[in-house]
Amino acid sequence: MQLYNKLSAKERAALIDDAGTDRLTLSFYKYAHIGNTEIFRNHLFINWNELDVLGRIYVANEGINGQLSVPAPNFNAFKEHLDSITFLENVRLNIAREQDVKSFLKLKVKVRKKIVADGLNDDTFDVTNKGVHVDAEKFNQLIEDPDTILVDMRNHYESEIGHFKGAITPDVDTFRDSLDIIEEDLKEHKEDKNLVMYCTGGIRCEKASAYYKHKGFKKVFQLEGGIIEYARQVEEKGLDNKYLGKNFVFDHRRSERISDDIISNCHQCGKPCDTHVNCANEACHLLFIQCPECAAKMDNCCSVECKDINSLPYEEQKALRKGKGNSNKIFKKGRSEVLKFKG
Repeated sequence: MQLYNKLSAKERAALIDDAGTDRLTLSFYKYAHIGNTEIFRNHLFINWNELDVLGRIYVANEGINGQLSVPAPNFNAFKEHLDSITFLENVRLNIAREQDVKSFLKLKVKVRKKIVADGLNDDTFDVTNKGVHVDAEKFNQLIEDPDTILVDMRNHYESEIGHFKGAITPDVDTFRDSLDIIEEDLKEHKEDKNLVMYCTGGIRCEKASAYYKHKGFKKVFQLEGGIIEYARQVEEKGLDNKYLGKNFVFDHRRSERISDDIISNCHQCGKPCDTHVNCANEACHLLFIQCPECAAKMDNCCSVECKDINSLPYEEQKALRKGKGNSNKIFKKGRSEVLKFKG
């Protein structure tokens, strides 16, 4: 019985090419009590591996968080399996706006302590006492209200390429970093302002809204389904799109466009650009924004040093990496002294 992925990304990509089948990229989450996470994890892997599901799924005692792709012909079978799990029946599926058959190249189902690394002690507050969920139409109305404070609950490299008009975008590296900063900055408005939050698909706001209510904020709202669902509703209902730029996503696509606005700059030359790439030097792999001209000039690298290393024969590069972990820069997405025009 296979319980783990056995194919490399390259092998899987070849199989996808050979199959010639459309795939659907989607995401979902659900907070629920899961007793034996390892058994549940294995159950998901066995069934989804049979359906050729690929993606990254986190399972914890508090619930499940999944980003994945499914062959289009297998979608109904996948949905039936989800519905067979009591707490996942009719769970909202956020379907990606821009599809890519290679958005994921492996099936990874991992047991974690939490489905989102929030750093919170959930025993200290009622995580079920969440904010009011609002759809795109109500969200648009709320953010036009002068008594509303709109907050982006994502990290700096996400909001840099796209965010809602007028939103506060904390310059943070992690979700946990933003929680205390936002509370401190808005402490004078716990009683009198609407605190409206949004994130990619809604999961971060689920916990954050309960946390802020615990901290004394009286009027807490969250965008139901996040940016992904907002974009779908705006298109479906013909609503005014208040979002500027791209929505960062955590798969091989890296982003999907929500509006034609380009609000960020190439980190190397400063010209308007919102294309995230990873440095081609595998010892670096820094995530940053790079325009096509700089990509050609720098051989898809973030610095001259990385360009020189990347030009070496593969075996020499491998020898240089031997015994060394990846630079900490890999965890500081978009932050490096070599990036002259980081926003």
